[in-house]
Amino acid sequence: MAEDLSKRRFLLAATTVAGGAAVSGAAVPFVASMLPSERAKAGGAPVDAEFATLGPGEQVTVEWRGKPVWILRRTEVMLKALESPDHRANLVDPDSKVTTQQPAYVRNAFRSVKPEYLVVVPICTHLGCVPSFRPDVAPGDLGPKWPGGYYCPCHGSKFDFSGRVYRNVPAPTNLVVPPHHYLSSTMVKIGEDAGGRA
Repeated sequence: MAEDLSKRRFLLAATTVAGGAAVSGAAVPFVASMLPSERAKAGGAPVDAEFATLGPGEQVTVEWRGKPVWILRRTEVMLKALESPDHRANLVDPDSKVTTQQPAYVRNAFRSVKPEYLVVVPICTHLGCVPSFRPDVAPGDLGPKWPGGYYCPCHGSKFDFSGRVYRNVPAPTNLVVPPHHYLSSTMVKIGEDAGGRA
């Protein structure tokens, strides 16, 4: 009888160890499948954008996290208009007080690190449409007071050359300025600030 108990204990211990190993072996691929893929990690990674050929008044589109990002090189006329008291009176949030729309280091009239360049995610804060780049002043379809900026043809939202939203349009907040910093005079890293924070 003593022999039967020792054999039984041995078999019980061996079965427990084998079962634990099997459960662990099955759990590893299952847990690994819940981790983000390399492609997903890369999709959220910062991107470097080079803009050496960008002339005054022109913009280029790059992709970051599956979204477009515009880099606009503003002219002196555009910059001067952004600080005008009359222009600021037409804006919902001229001082970028809605802190979720931009990093703290770009809370200025230009919403940028370098006044000449705007880096912005052009997704309308109303329903997610992409506004049109409308640098033309006083076009027939936008009226004689249009100073140039971004116009969302879907529902009529308007933004200035800093991505700030106008009053009395459907969009509630300014366009989003992503974290970014300049690597050189003609290259910007989009997706992280100078301290490496996303």
